[in-house]
Parts: sequence; structure tokens; C-alpha cells
Amino acid sequence: MQAHVISDQDLISKYLAGQESALEKLIRRHKNRVFAYILMIVKDKDLAEDLFQDTFIKVINTFRSGTYKEEGKFIQWVMRIAHNLIIDYFRKSKRIMIIENNDDYDIFDKVRIPVESIEDSLIMEQIHKDVKKLIDYLPREQKEVLLMRHYNDMSFKDIAEVTNVSINTALGRMRYALINLRKLVKENEVILSV
Repeated sequence: MQAHVISDQDLISKYLAGQESALEKLIRRHKNRVFAYILMIVKDKDLAEDLFQDTFIKVINTFRSGTYKEEGKFIQWVMRIAHNLIIDYFRKSKRIMIIENNDDYDIFDKVRIPVESIEDSLIMEQIHKDVKKLIDYLPREQKEVLLMRHYNDMSFKDIAEVTNVSINTALGRMRYALINLRKLVKENEVILSV
């Protein structure tokens, strides 16, 4: 027998009706995705935790004020709030958003290529390092879409909603990110196969 999964909309309705535990379930359901997104951009666990809390404080305040409009897009709405809070943080601190790869996050951990030898493995590791360095040279919007798509497995529809642009703009940014990455690979003579 399959357990019935309560929808986000039902959990929101229960919370608005006074059932506090419904909000806790909603937060637990989406915590990993929202936190991973924030951490991916800010690269600081403490800051990511603060921004995560601020995101859900904003969610709760919107619920309590009665201004939340259910359109079946709860997670996209939460991701957009998180995205805007990250931008606000960087604007206030006047820091430039630089997305770097580190031991906690590696976009190429998702790439699974069968490796036949230690030599091939070392070559592939070097290729990944070279490409990771080149990604840092992409314009912020292009890099952001590339990382959301490949690290968070986000759809272009979700990326568009989070970044507050049209799907065509998100697709365009991805296209240009790939074009620019190919140019950088060629200019830097990175060989992409063993």
C-alpha cells in the first residue's frame, strides 16, 4: 500500500488553519534543495544557514500576513526569495559574487565517466580542474544558470522563476555560457578527452 503524500498546498492550508507541524513538514521537505542552492552561491555555511532562516522567516511572515497566493509553485517561490536575499546580502556587503569550487561542492562530481587506468583517471581529474577554473571566467548570470542546471538539477522553468527572468532568457544564458566555455576551452587549449 502506497502512503499518501500531502501536497505543499495542503500543508500550507493546514498551517494557515493553525497546525504548526504542517509548516515544519514543509520546511523539512524542501530544506536540502534550498540550503544547497544558498550554500552553492555564498560558499559559507554560517552565512548560508542565516540566509536559509531569513528565507523561511519571510515565508512565514507572508503566510501570516495573508498575502501568499497559492499557484502550485511553492518551491519556486521559496527559491526566488532565497535568491533575492542572496543578492541583497551581496549588495549590502558590496561583495562580488564569485562562485568557486571547493571540497564541499564540485560540479564535476556529477560527471561519471568510466575510467580504465590510473593515468586516465589523473588526466580526467586535470581536465575537470581546468574546466572548473574556466567556469569562473563566465559572466555571473551565465555561471549561475550553468551551476543551477548542472548542480541543482533545476529545470529551466525553475531557473527562470528563481532568477526572475523568462525561460527564453534562462535558456539564452545557458547557451551563451556553453558557447563562452567552449571558447575558453579552445583559447586555453584544454583537451576534453583522454
